Amino acid sequence: QVQLQESGPGLGKPSQTLSLTCTVSGGSITTSDYAWSWIRQPPGKGLEWLGVIDYDGCTYYSPSLKSRTTISRDTSKNQFSLQLVFVTPEDTAVYYCTREAGNGYEENDYWGQGTQVTVSS
Repeated sequence: QVQLQESGPGLGKPSQTLSLTCTVSGGSITTSDYAWSWIRQPPGKGLEWLGVIDYDGCTYYSPSLKSRTTISRDTSKNQFSLQLVFVTPEDTAVYYCTREAGNGYEENDYWGQGTQVTVSS
C-alpha cells in the first residue's frame, strides 16, 4: 500500500512562497509508470491539478500556474515538494499530493490526506 503525507506550513501571507512536501511510503517515486502530482481544492470549488513530477524527475505544470510553480523531489528521502511563489488569497485551498497511474496517468490512485493552506494578510 502506498501512503502519501503532506507537510508544510498552513498559513502564508500574500507575496510569500508556499512550500509543501509530500513524503511517500510503500513505493518509490522513481518506479517507472507512475508520477507524482499536486492537486488543490479551494473552498467550495472543484479540484485543480497543479502539476506533476514523473519517475524520471521531469515536471509538467498547469498552464495557468506554471509561471509560479515548481515541483521537485528528493529521491533519497522519497519525497517530492511543491513551491508556489507570490501567493494570493486565491491560493487558499486544501492541497493534496497524489500518485498518478494508468496508461495516460488518468487515475490518481493514492492521495494524501490533504493539508489546509490559508493565504491571508
